[in-house]
Amino acid sequence: MNNKTTPINQPGLVLAPGTEGWWDSERVSAPQVMRCPDGTWKMWYYGRDAAFDRQINLPTGRCGLAISPDGVNWQRVQGQLTMGSVLEPHPDTQRFDSAHVGVSNVNFHDGLYWMWYFGGNHTVVDIGKFSAKGLQMRPGCAISRDGINWVRLEGAYQGAILDVGKDGEFDALFCAWPQVLHDDGSWKLYYHTLNPEKGFLVGLAVSSDGLHWEKVGQILGAGESGSFDERGIGTRHVLKIKGQYLMFYEGVNNSGYHSIGLAISEDGIHWQKDTDVPIFSHAEKGSGCWDARAVGTPCVVPMDDGSFRMYYIGANEGGHDELSSQHQIGLAVSAGTNFRQWHRWGEY
Repeated sequence: MNNKTTPINQPGLVLAPGTEGWWDSERVSAPQVMRCPDGTWKMWYYGRDAAFDRQINLPTGRCGLAISPDGVNWQRVQGQLTMGSVLEPHPDTQRFDSAHVGVSNVNFHDGLYWMWYFGGNHTVVDIGKFSAKGLQMRPGCAISRDGINWVRLEGAYQGAILDVGKDGEFDALFCAWPQVLHDDGSWKLYYHTLNPEKGFLVGLAVSSDGLHWEKVGQILGAGESGSFDERGIGTRHVLKIKGQYLMFYEGVNNSGYHSIGLAISEDGIHWQKDTDVPIFSHAEKGSGCWDARAVGTPCVVPMDDGSFRMYYIGANEGGHDELSSQHQIGLAVSAGTNFRQWHRWGEY
């Protein structure tokens, strides 16, 4: 185990990239945090080292695990795979996840950890003037007894549990960042895609067993012109609190800055945006802060006192693409039970 912990030298920051030789020495992204019954905390996340395939212009690569006594001070756990990771691209080049992987949700039930993840293969696809490797992403599922050693479940679509849409459908480009809610005997799988005309869009699939899925379709899309989510909605975390569904989601504005908004639903299928403004925003532009360009991939953990913690990825300003900004992991805390108001950990 690597005992390196991140000093909190900027409000919110709780995990920075690993030391040289670790799988996450270049970037860490998308915390998926679980508070375990024994009081310890586990965080699965994805990232990469500088040697990972640069043709894949995404923050994904491999996945790893960190543990904490308090959800603030984290220690990496050394996994059995490359450079200490716990999930990595599959060696079979025919599979959907052979080029890169990213974790996007972990649940615990029936004595097992269930990881919902996504991956892409080595195919290069053209979008507009750009060509991108690994962009045709699909979701997968893996299970584990210890949260470290994972066995992939075999899906019907090159190993994936859900396929991309057909030409002309809203999710034809990719179907990724799955989050699964086990809900009253059924399952809901939320994901997002990128549509060249409409921006980032959220989709939903449902299942009676958690293994075989049927798409419902698009459930949420871009906001009005000039809004914080006018280029659409990407990653999201859905919780059911007191019979109501809350979706904390990452919105992208026209300048490429990311903030977190809130949508509400009575059934988990039909959604209404709660407000026209973000509930949690990137730090001030030009401030030099570690999260001045983007806050995203929200993972919200309810606490015993009725308050909430939100783990998120922050990106700094600088650079023109995904790989030229630095990704690090942060923590925000709700104002008591008010999940519409947040401040960064260490900021009062």
